[in-house]
Amino acid sequence: MRQLPVYILAAAILLAPGIWFALLSRDSTEVDGGGAAVDSGARIEIEMLRQQIQMLHDRIDDMETRIALRPDPSQEELLPYYDRSDPDADWPRDTENQILDSYTQVVVIPSRRSLNEGMSVASPRFLEDLLGRPREDLSDTCQPMTNPDLRDLLVLDDVGPIRVHMLAPAVESLGRVFSEIRRADPDLYDRIGTAGSLCVRQIRGTINRLSSHSFGTAVDLNIDGRLDAFGAGTTQLGLTILADFFAAEGWIWGAAFGREDSMHFEVSREKLLQWREEGRI
Repeated sequence: MRQLPVYILAAAILLAPGIWFALLSRDSTEVDGGGAAVDSGARIEIEMLRQQIQMLHDRIDDMETRIALRPDPSQEELLPYYDRSDPDADWPRDTENQILDSYTQVVVIPSRRSLNEGMSVASPRFLEDLLGRPREDLSDTCQPMTNPDLRDLLVLDDVGPIRVHMLAPAVESLGRVFSEIRRADPDLYDRIGTAGSLCVRQIRGTINRLSSHSFGTAVDLNIDGRLDAFGAGTTQLGLTILADFFAAEGWIWGAAFGREDSMHFEVSREKLLQWREEGRI
């Protein structure tokens, strides 16, 4: 009986996906004669459900660890159980990342290491072999690009709600991403800002390893101008929603990096190879 909360939480996890999909179906509306768009409120609720599932997973892991490590089960104090089926209950905050109805709310990143499935990161060596070296000498700060062939592949333009300096096909791809976001979630679209795109420099903390920003294949985004904390393992709620649209277009989300960088979105290796085959780069 002492492990009953674990079983109840496990059952909640099994039921949560069904609730999630039911919510998605309920709040979907037909647009443009086909396809479904989920309104802003529904998207936020979906992310809230994701967070609740992740917190349930974390609580089960914690409780199972406590059970395994306790020296005397008969003396272990029962862990408190909160009935989350009661919508009027005054639930305690499990973490500092309790979901609020805000795109800038800081949240945990569920299953961070399994993000970007089916895509791979374009390494600095791969980018240099594909596009050429942007400049010979590097530092930790942004410097001008001195490679004229690579520079000719770049465009400086307004795309969606931001202005970027990137590879021409990357700007076109980014435009499609923003077009989909604006169609499906205009409230989020209006809050998107940028912390920069082109920046010829080495990866900070390394020597002579080029950042993907050096090639015009990456952009840093934020919500309402608020910068996400680098390496914290958390992100903004709005960025988790953006990530789905970027993944559909073949972009990598930096939330999965060893040093988490969830403001960062970059073109995948596979997409770059596709552009090379098409003669676009």
